[in-house]
Amino acid sequence: MDLVQTVRHLGLVEKMSARQIARTVKVSRNTVKRYLSGAEPGVRKPVSRPRPVYEKVESRIKQILEDSPRWTGGKQRLTAARLHEMLVKEEYEVGETIVKACVREWKRRGAEVFVPLEYVPGDLAEVDFFEVLVTRDGVRRKCHLFVMRLMYSGRDYARIYDRQDQVSFLDGHVRAFEHFGGIPKRILYDNLKAAVVRILAGWERELSPRFKALVAHYTFTPCFARPGTGHDKGGVESRGRSIRLRYLVPIPEGAALEEINAGLLQKLTEKTSDEVKAAEEKTHLTPLPLRPFNPALVRSVMVSRRCLVKIDAAEYSVPERWASLEITAAILPDRVRLTGPDGTIEHPRMPKGQRIVDFRHYLRELSRKPNALRQVAKSLMRDLGEPYGAVWDRLVEAHGPDAASRQFAEILRRIISQGDDVIRGHLRGCLESGRPFLIALAPRTGGTDLPEAYRTMKVASAQAAEFDSLLGGGK
Repeated sequence: MDLVQTVRHLGLVEKMSARQIARTVKVSRNTVKRYLSGAEPGVRKPVSRPRPVYEKVESRIKQILEDSPRWTGGKQRLTAARLHEMLVKEEYEVGETIVKACVREWKRRGAEVFVPLEYVPGDLAEVDFFEVLVTRDGVRRKCHLFVMRLMYSGRDYARIYDRQDQVSFLDGHVRAFEHFGGIPKRILYDNLKAAVVRILAGWERELSPRFKALVAHYTFTPCFARPGTGHDKGGVESRGRSIRLRYLVPIPEGAALEEINAGLLQKLTEKTSDEVKAAEEKTHLTPLPLRPFNPALVRSVMVSRRCLVKIDAAEYSVPERWASLEITAAILPDRVRLTGPDGTIEHPRMPKGQRIVDFRHYLRELSRKPNALRQVAKSLMRDLGEPYGAVWDRLVEAHGPDAASRQFAEILRRIISQGDDVIRGHLRGCLESGRPFLIALAPRTGGTDLPEAYRTMKVASAQAAEFDSLLGGGK
């Protein structure tokens, strides 16, 4: 700015010529003339120069670029260097720099322009899953973070699941709606398999049956991002990354996933961005139905002769009386509920390829098979609990594992006939007093249990001399 002032002073006040000013301040006469004419410093008038080579190859480059999707794909894309080689083979005299400039301009003109959006209270929410790491029970695992974000107020609901499957997807919706106290009018998704069976023309989608049932239950409109785009729901994608960096670093630890989720939700609730907007949006949400949607996936499964059922490549034990029957399985994100002809049992949901067996389901068979009992003794004692573990240890110490198995099989028969509570009490007493277990468990008959005709009978005690006569030695 000092240079401009100096040039204008010398020319307009002191009436020096442009040549004299240029020599004095050591700039070109063209610069002097621009400053004297009032032009701003550093701003040059754009100059259009002829580009004969560029104009000659531009149409051919565009033609190749537009045609390239037919013979390229994935990471095998057309680069500017390869395009230059193709043009040289077609006998175009052009440099690689010009080809790169033409490709850059073609991409710029075809790039998508984004529109700044405005949100209406209670109108739109966005949903997505994100991969996260947690340390559960001392073991680091990869899990999946479900996030639903109300776009007007910025309220979030987030929950970590073991799997990114349809059951977790539906369960996340049910919990999010309960957390928000209402339902948004529209929800935007990717074209994930949990919701979409097939992509149809335009915005139309064929919904999966379970997701369609969720939509009908809560009466919202599902919307879907364009296939192959990663920014149609940038609000939840940005928020998911923020939750990972802000609330899940350092990697959260807990004895169970429920504990980790409780801590995460508390942090999100404490950091609500705009309380006024959140309160306003809640009044515009659709009210919740009288009962929540059941996210469980229900199916029929067959029980094998080993009293196991297979669900998603994992195996679960059931009571032995259900062997070879067809039962109902309700699959939830964290557990499996199995319903048979006379009751319902639950197991934690297991990863693929793993098995969970409760050996209390096999008491009758184990009471008949001491060798099998010995084989699974450690797991059986774990499932039965104390004092059975202490009883087994004492039997093994006193008689060895083979005899201990036979005696413990008798204890199992007593559990089946008399009930676990009764036998458990007797065994505790035996452990304290040191009395033999099977003698304590043997059935007793008192005088009041005898028939009436035998109660008054008296039996004389025998004498040693009488045995000699019986043996033929007496006279």
